[in-house]
Amino acid sequence: MYKRGVGKVLAALPERVGAALDDLVEDLKDSGPEQKDWPNFKQLKGQKRQKKTERRYHCHLKKGKPTYVACWEVVGQSIEIEIYYVGAHESAPY
Repeated sequence: MYKRGVGKVLAALPERVGAALDDLVEDLKDSGPEQKDWPNFKQLKGQKRQKKTERRYHCHLKKGKPTYVACWEVVGQSIEIEIYYVGAHESAPY
């Protein structure tokens, strides 16, 4: 469910953010990639090097300063979802 680089970040997350991420992962497993009930949920479009078939999304895990976000994508034609970024909003890859 996580891309390789995300694993290192998980241990350093504040407890509240880690708990929110756990909840997001459960929601992704239960109901798929479109999580419209999460704060600031949005499909990311027009990223460099993004294929037309790729579907990428993001939402906020914690508001305020710093704001934490999670970014995920649907991989291939399957229903496999990979979280490729968790961290501060300022460093998000979008």
